[in-house]
Amino acid sequence: MFTGLIRELGKVISLVSMAGGVRLELAMGTGGENPLQVGESVAVNGACLTVVEVGQGRVVMEVSPETLTRTNLGALRPGEVVNLERSLRVGDALDGHLVLGHVDDTVSLLEVKREGEFYLLRFSLPPHLARYVAEKGSVALDGISLTVRGLAGGSFTVAVIPHTYRNTNLQFRRPGDRLNLEVDVIARYVECLMGGGGGTLSEDILKKAGFL
Repeated sequence: MFTGLIRELGKVISLVSMAGGVRLELAMGTGGENPLQVGESVAVNGACLTVVEVGQGRVVMEVSPETLTRTNLGALRPGEVVNLERSLRVGDALDGHLVLGHVDDTVSLLEVKREGEFYLLRFSLPPHLARYVAEKGSVALDGISLTVRGLAGGSFTVAVIPHTYRNTNLQFRRPGDRLNLEVDVIARYVECLMGGGGGTLSEDILKKAGFL
């Protein structure tokens, strides 16, 4: 479980092919007083990966074929900057929103606008995910917890404060780049409970909960 608050930027050292997936090596901090451990989960551009090796200022993770299909990790190149977040521990503050690290799809950055010191970024919205994205709702883009400012014409817009822009890889993104999108998990469970995802929720339960 993650929050979508980026704690650190890492840099790609190498990607090496391995039996359908890749072995990803990153330059990143390894924890100081809270050292990173083999087996720990780290979100890389919002995708939950497992640490398989820890060295001095570097970590190695293995990326599965499924993750390569769903995310932008397979397009990474040595020297590229990635967003990093270690998994939540009991007692940690939940300051962003609930992020699982399970990327739904990649979306294309269509436009970047400045509003004084602030930024508006517009992204494509795949039709199969549109029902999960709502104005003022939460999304994670390359692992960054952001609020949807608006929806229009098969796209959505997020507003980014200067601090977030400067301290994530958004500062390096340009129109045409593809970012990882994870929709709000609560929206998915609501759909399931309402019957749209294979689950059911009776009218009686809805009435007792005060929704009807």
